[in-house]
Amino acid sequence: MEKRIEMNERELERLKVLERVLAGDLDQKQAAMRLGLTDRQVRRLMRRYECEGAAGLISRRRGKPSNRRLAPAVKETILARVPERYADFGPTLAVEYLRGEGLRVSKETLRGWMVEAGLWKARQKRSLRLHPPRPRRVRRGELIQIDGSPHDWFEGRGPRCCLIAFIDDATSQVTFARFVPVESTQAYLDVLKAYVTTYGCPAALYSDRHGIFTKHDPEDGKPTQFQRATASLGMETIQALTPQAKGRVERLFQTLQDRLVKAMRLADIADIEAANVFLTGYLPEHNARFAVAPLDPADAHQSYEGEASELARICAIQHTRTLSKDLVLSFRRQRYIVQTNGAPRYALRGKRITVVEYGDGRVELLAGQEILPYKVFDPAQDVFTAVDDKTLNARVDAILKTRQPKEKGRPGPDHPWRRAFATPAPGDKTSAPNRTSLFCPEPDISTLP
Repeated sequence: MEKRIEMNERELERLKVLERVLAGDLDQKQAAMRLGLTDRQVRRLMRRYECEGAAGLISRRRGKPSNRRLAPAVKETILARVPERYADFGPTLAVEYLRGEGLRVSKETLRGWMVEAGLWKARQKRSLRLHPPRPRRVRRGELIQIDGSPHDWFEGRGPRCCLIAFIDDATSQVTFARFVPVESTQAYLDVLKAYVTTYGCPAALYSDRHGIFTKHDPEDGKPTQFQRATASLGMETIQALTPQAKGRVERLFQTLQDRLVKAMRLADIADIEAANVFLTGYLPEHNARFAVAPLDPADAHQSYEGEASELARICAIQHTRTLSKDLVLSFRRQRYIVQTNGAPRYALRGKRITVVEYGDGRVELLAGQEILPYKVFDPAQDVFTAVDDKTLNARVDAILKTRQPKEKGRPGPDHPWRRAFATPAPGDKTSAPNRTSLFCPEPDISTLP
């Protein structure tokens, strides 16, 4: 029975070319160019083919261990290290951290070892892409995708929080990221201020359709606080209709929830302040690994030429109030009295005043561009505002912290209740009376007739 010969694609291609050489359709130089070999190697293959037939074209290394295989001791060391420190890491991420420890192995080799040891399960083939990819913008700063990801970033070691990230559409560079307790308007404004200070003003910001970024009432033409701030800085805001439309920032959070969470675990990060410090060193490494070069090296950011105080005012929450005849306005259940130092300010009566509420709690009153001095008449009060799906969990967690479980009181060992129902020791006349004597006292015999 003739032995069946199994050839791979490269060997089959060599067989076809050599048959054409033998048939006179090609010479050896043409065959070498087609196969990407030298003339000398083609002559060797011709001799082997003439002597052994198609079997002579099969690699002599088939079925034998590779000359570049790692020593068994290296495999044992790595397979002992992975479950000890990188148990839930994927092969690609585990290889990066193993190299930092001086253990060099390719990701595919480690993948095979982990599958063989039961430490990794091969993923199923991805389903067909239903949303065709959109071409990138050509310059940095043309389009910045923004979003927040509430997640258990500290894996129970610290409080749940939200990571707000800005990612450039042209390069996939994470230009700015910050951990905040709650995904709120003020948090986005703080990140926007830090972004503009560092990079300048991008042409457009791409977000979802949450109430922070747009209003859903077509009859309400007043912009949101975020839209007001971006318009003052000359930026456009664009809202995506589906999560897939802003896929770069969505995929970024998938990556960070895998890689960043594990990196902070190894660094023992357990609070927001330490996590933000950790991001300053982590993001450059992330961008070096995943960012790409833009098609056009020009930068579309426009530098901010205003004062830092004006930028802080733009990126604060602003409200509008009307001054009374006594130059008093009400804000957050407190009365603010404008101080004129005795000067008549009749023009301020009935004037519309902008109340600027900064993230640190400061309040500023503006009449046009003039900052008005004021005095607060009433003490501060708690003002509860409506919550949305992004802040609901934080509000419930705050409520639960104020509710302490009540402990049921237990009477002490010397309590009269315990003495009354205590069981007297045999012969002990000083013990408490029994239950019958408490409720049914014995009659006094001396008083009987």
